[in-house]
Amino acid sequence: MDKSLELIFKNQAGKNARMSMQDPKDDLTADQVQSLMDNILEKNIFETTGGDLVEAAGARLIQKEVIDLLG
Repeated sequence: MDKSLELIFKNQAGKNARMSMQDPKDDLTADQVQSLMDNILEKNIFETTGGDLVEAAGARLIQKEVIDLLG
């Protein structure tokens, strides 16, 4: 099963900007994710078409099952 962590930020234009990370740790906590997002905002190293990231808007774990039929 594929698993990813999606971080959702607001940018200066007020639009959502998403960042996805593959294979997060199984024991990941909300506090760890909040700390990561705060660190990303503090370092200000990402810019979107709507400007800098300015706010942590949410985060979610996504699990997807992929079943190969051929190959």
